Amino acid sequence: MDLNCDIGESFGAWRMGADAEVMPWITSANIACRFHAGDFSTMRQTVALALRHGVAIGAHVSLPDLQGFGRRELRVTPDEAYALTLYQIGALDAFARAAGARVAHVKPHGALYNMAAKDAALSAAIARGVRAFDPELTLVGLAGSELPNAGAAIGLRVAHEAFADRRYERDGSLTPRGEADAVIDDVDAAVAQAVRIAANGTVRARDGSDIMLRADTICIHGDRPGAAVFARRLHEALRE
Repeated sequence: MDLNCDIGESFGAWRMGADAEVMPWITSANIACRFHAGDFSTMRQTVALALRHGVAIGAHVSLPDLQGFGRRELRVTPDEAYALTLYQIGALDAFARAAGARVAHVKPHGALYNMAAKDAALSAAIARGVRAFDPELTLVGLAGSELPNAGAAIGLRVAHEAFADRRYERDGSLTPRGEADAVIDDVDAAVAQAVRIAANGTVRARDGSDIMLRADTICIHGDRPGAAVFARRLHEALRE
């Protein structure tokens, strides 16, 4: 089971997350590409950090919304989605290649991720942008949603993603962040959810129903309180 983390989200004098402490416990890093967070120095440093720990480098592409941390829905056309995907992969790949590495995967962030999960045309445009850059890249998207389906339809490798610390709705979608219980703050509960997903392929929805869930990779959030402790606990639980 791959364990991925959204990371590299500091910029300028502003710091977010505990990247150095989280990195030893994950296997894939989704590195912010400046549209929702991150900057050129942070991108370079995070690539170097991932390489030191043998962690796969991924582009965390977003809507152009630095002020809203990429979590506000913005209307973009499929052509714009294609271009912003291609642009951000290219930016991160420049740092990866300079360090003797390569980008291995692409995962949309925030609102773009959730929009693509339901919008076939948007998902198809993102998938085309990924393939145009490198058809060997893996496209990561919400398990069972339009995004991995779009990637698979054009021959990309895809990874269906589940979340350790997010609540689910009956239809397999994530509970909107505006809801009070959208994020699972309790570490034990989040670890238990991840282990159940990995071992049984099921997750308990917010209404109490159990739903089937394919998962190739499980996400944790690098900006959550105590992210490094949570990453270590989850890593150890999955190994066990």
